[in-house]
Amino acid sequence: MAKGDPGVPTRGRRAAPRSKQAASAAAGDPELVQLLTAEGERIESATGPDGTEYRVDFTDEEYRGLYRDLVLVRKLDAEATALQRQGELGLWASLLGQEAAQVGSGRALRTQDMAFPTYREHGVLYCRGIDPIMPLGLFRGVDQGGWDPNEFKFNMYTIVIGAQTLHATGYAMGVAIDGKTGTDDGEAVIAYFGDGATSQGDVNEAFVWASVFNAPLVFFCQNNQYAISEPLERQTRVPLYRRAGGYGFPGVRVDGNDVLATYAVTRHALDNARLGQGPSLIEAYTYRMGAHTTSDDPTRYRIASEVEAWQAKDPIARMKAFLTKQQIADESFFTEIDEQARTESVHLRERVLNMPNPEPVTMFDHVYPHGSPELDVQRAQFTKYMESFEGSAH
Repeated sequence: MAKGDPGVPTRGRRAAPRSKQAASAAAGDPELVQLLTAEGERIESATGPDGTEYRVDFTDEEYRGLYRDLVLVRKLDAEATALQRQGELGLWASLLGQEAAQVGSGRALRTQDMAFPTYREHGVLYCRGIDPIMPLGLFRGVDQGGWDPNEFKFNMYTIVIGAQTLHATGYAMGVAIDGKTGTDDGEAVIAYFGDGATSQGDVNEAFVWASVFNAPLVFFCQNNQYAISEPLERQTRVPLYRRAGGYGFPGVRVDGNDVLATYAVTRHALDNARLGQGPSLIEAYTYRMGAHTTSDDPTRYRIASEVEAWQAKDPIARMKAFLTKQQIADESFFTEIDEQARTESVHLRERVLNMPNPEPVTMFDHVYPHGSPELDVQRAQFTKYMESFEGSAH
């Protein structure tokens, strides 16, 4: 899955998947699209609230590729958390528990599609082929991120809650105006946000504009059950995906811990968007296993039994169980992936520790493309101030 157009399905050879009825019973929620149960049982297809049938048909190598993505993304994320705890990063927003939602949707994007992330989409960033060191430079405070959004079709991280949905809507409207929709090779846009962001005015405004202008946009909500310390019931009285109906476009809830279902639902929504069928909302029902950020203490607002219940739905464990039961991978494969993840995380740590600290005066370098007299004055004043410390005891 790491090479070529991410997420193009090809014919697989898996036999005897479970029925749709079994899918509903396994999910325990008729509103939840699921293709892989928590026990690793494969489901042939699942039907969404509007009657859409979802399925995937991967080769064995593609199934193994998805597992590799999940493991590597989790390990790199864990390394970043450890670096912050050791004082090497100022802050980190972990994706622990949300790997399937991000890898599944990230691999569903076609090469030409554009993504607008929050500050937690490290898995999507990885799927877009961006060097994992890039967000760590941002959170270490030595740069502003560093990747080219146009090259990777992945916008810069957005810290302001919900603001990226408006950016994505404007971009998607531009795609439509430029005539880049209506064909199979058209462009679609995806905007990521959390359940707490649905209470923001920016998100609701984005819904209105995207709907009225039929923008080729997929709103992807990672419902990880908490907006920092506020639980989901403080955000809504109905399932989040149902909100889409009030704006005039379809919504669907998918098992966000199921990488296969997430892929299928996202690819379908993106293809509809690129064909000119307008926006849609995906609610990826998942769980944030760790803290909101490394400055948060989740033990103050949730109980251990809740976390344990979600651990039983772990996205990596269920994918491993599926690969094992279907004899797609053996123990040597899992050992190889674990070693690859360990090696890459060690390498990432070394690169972070070797990042050069920028000279403070460089903060003025890229404020305006052609400079400004006012900025020149400020730069000179700041330079003089910094020079006043040379040779002193400060």
